[in-house]
Amino acid sequence: MKEIQAIKRFKKFLQVEKGLSLNSIYSYTYDLKKFYDFLTSINKNILSATHEDIQQFLKYEKNKKKNSSRTLARSLAAIRQFYNFISHNFEEIENPTVRIETPHIEKTLPDFLTMNEINKLFNSVSENDLFELRDKAIFELLYSCGLRITEAIELNSGDIDFENHFITVTGKGSRERLIPMGEEAIRLLKKYIDNSRNYILGKRESGYLFISKKGSKLNRKSVWRLLKNYVVRTKIEKNITPHTLRHSFATHLIENGADLRSVQELLGHTDISTTQVYTHLVRDKLQKIHKKYHPKG
Repeated sequence: MKEIQAIKRFKKFLQVEKGLSLNSIYSYTYDLKKFYDFLTSINKNILSATHEDIQQFLKYEKNKKKNSSRTLARSLAAIRQFYNFISHNFEEIENPTVRIETPHIEKTLPDFLTMNEINKLFNSVSENDLFELRDKAIFELLYSCGLRITEAIELNSGDIDFENHFITVTGKGSRERLIPMGEEAIRLLKKYIDNSRNYILGKRESGYLFISKKGSKLNRKSVWRLLKNYVVRTKIEKNITPHTLRHSFATHLIENGADLRSVQELLGHTDISTTQVYTHLVRDKLQKIHKKYHPKG
């Protein structure tokens, strides 16, 4: 079928020409499949879908599926990318997304941990247990280097430069960046490599830095689950995920005077507006301090 061929070509375009990560490609194709399935249910073809069909799909996702504006905006972005590609490379059709406005998204500030909470969390992880030592090393990289969880689990042993205190990270769009490591990150990584990693691997071999009990690469869900277990020990009442450590990294840098451009580069953001959300966190904190402690607050 022509429409299936178009979707396959679009997926290849995302992978080869745009160089997107597997997670990004999955998100795009997942949202596109939802749209395709919706069109099929109303006997429509994706190559001849109209502006009204897309509006009807978005309305269905909002009212029937109860999806948020953020989810709707993501779905529309995938559909728009698809039609941009198809109209230029595959089929001479009018792009039906041209007159559709992106749903307004309320900006939500990311949650982060205070320094006291960071210390509580890391103190809850034992370095005497070889698996907990591994976990502590990966958590330290997420926090002290501001890594995305995918970036951390994709690290190879050769990406660590102990001599110059840097790690080489492959981020979104296969873009590489160098990130400096602090003394604590270096200490924990060396201790993990010297003690835990070889023990976990046994006679198996792997190029990945962080290894699961099975000898394979740690996956995102495992790190998320492990972190949740340690948070229970601390009794911190926040919804903490691996990305919370990245948010904490950025927030603490800006709180201590780091400039926005430097933080943008460390985080691997292509657009500085993505980084600017952290200034709101600091501004909110300063307002609360002023209100609490100033006599005319």
